[in-house]
Amino acid sequence: MSDRLPLSAFRLPALVVALGSALALAAALIFQYGFGYLPCALCHDQRYAHVAALVLALAALLVPKRAHRPLMILAGLALLTGAGLAAYHVGIEQGWWQGPSGCTTAALDAAQSREELRDALLATPVVRCDEVAWSLFGISMAGYNFILSLGLAAVALLGPGLVKRRAS
Repeated sequence: MSDRLPLSAFRLPALVVALGSALALAAALIFQYGFGYLPCALCHDQRYAHVAALVLALAALLVPKRAHRPLMILAGLALLTGAGLAAYHVGIEQGWWQGPSGCTTAALDAAQSREELRDALLATPVVRCDEVAWSLFGISMAGYNFILSLGLAAVALLGPGLVKRRAS
């Protein structure tokens, strides 16, 4: 059997990562365009990790076996970065730490004069990072993204090794 077959066992983690990231991006776009939940700046930034993981996992499905592992490592690192952004976002939503000044009310709190307040209001995005727009079972979209990104990172980083050991 050739190692170029797209669904051979060592390619299964790449397929899981590609499908998981594609579903995460689809869900984000459905929430945004289908239900009107506009993303805040951090929500938007978290999408880049899934785009990178999707592209890398798709590439891992197409390359020869020897080039597969480095692509999966890069996909895993992209997803760990996304998980870190999501965890940071959850902390801002929960009030555990302050978010970027352009993403929360911090810019408004620091304003002293009318001009500073006006400038701060104009610079503050309509969708704030410190407010939970949607949640299910007490977990926000950022929380679900953290869980999904961490799980997909584990698949990307550990999956190829597990498949290899199991095949031996």
